[in-house]
Amino acid sequence: MATTIEMCAGAGGQALGLHRAGFEHNLLIEIDSHACETLRRNNTSLQLGWQNIIEGDLREFVNESRQYQNRIDLVAGGVPCPPFSKAGLQLGRDDERDLFPTALDIVSRVQPHAVMLENVQGLLESRFDDYRREISQRLSKLGYVTDWKLLQASDFGVPQLRPRVILVAMREPAFMHFTWPNPVPRKVTVGEALLDLMESNGWEGALEWAERANDIAPTLVGGSKKHGGPDLGPTRAKQQWKQLGVNAHRVGNDDELPDADFRGVLLKNGKIREGFEGMPLLTTRMAARIQGFPDEWQFYGSKTHAYRQVGNAFPPPVAEAVGIQIHLALAEAGLVERQVEEGAAA
Repeated sequence: MATTIEMCAGAGGQALGLHRAGFEHNLLIEIDSHACETLRRNNTSLQLGWQNIIEGDLREFVNESRQYQNRIDLVAGGVPCPPFSKAGLQLGRDDERDLFPTALDIVSRVQPHAVMLENVQGLLESRFDDYRREISQRLSKLGYVTDWKLLQASDFGVPQLRPRVILVAMREPAFMHFTWPNPVPRKVTVGEALLDLMESNGWEGALEWAERANDIAPTLVGGSKKHGGPDLGPTRAKQQWKQLGVNAHRVGNDDELPDADFRGVLLKNGKIREGFEGMPLLTTRMAARIQGFPDEWQFYGSKTHAYRQVGNAFPPPVAEAVGIQIHLALAEAGLVERQVEEGAAA
């Protein structure tokens, strides 16, 4: 099985996707204590076989990473997005949270066959053209060929609009075999994804709700530790959730599923309500489905901590789709076995 180091692993979205694509994680690094416990618990309960989970700052791992030199097939990760996010100041290299240089330092020491890094769509803006060019040039000096691609999570079975920029870099013999994954034939709607949960407590209006929620969700926002309790994003996102019949002012508790007495979403004239009254809340488990996590994936911590992990995650189905293509390219070049994890789609 192909080997991996995962940087800034978060709650394990990318790690789970790559695991399904046939990669074995030698090491996962994450600074958030709640996310680390999420990784540990799922590693144990699902018997994932991840060898080592380190809680700490990625910058402190750079020198230690040399011990993995020429032992790792893929270095992957989702370095912090605030330096490039439209929701922030987009300071790029001038933001102290920018970990692209650190990630490249680790790549230079580990010298894997392939690299996969993901970030927000803002990284593709023209203001960051030089920065992306510098990243590609540095990887080129290390012997890698690079490509950048904007992927939509909804193209891979995730019921959410979640554009993500992916950087894939490989050495020439493998890169010539790499192709980006093709979108799945049809999109999954919010109603399809959540109907069984919405009706699980006896709500008779769940099917009517699901028929109205016949579109993909806006991008989930995990937020930061500087903000208060979890909700479903800024005003524009809340209005999009309203059109799907969801109360976006807060995330619901597990015991707040709509029951048989729930009044429903619609007025008698068929129109949607003016406010959010009468609309169901999303629970953390529902949000996790919207992000593409399986129901057996558990998130450690309070509702705020759990939802923050969900909202900041990289959807596992997208990571799996890209990971399969990387795995196939490495196998075609004779660098790893052709076998992929059982259940992974080719």
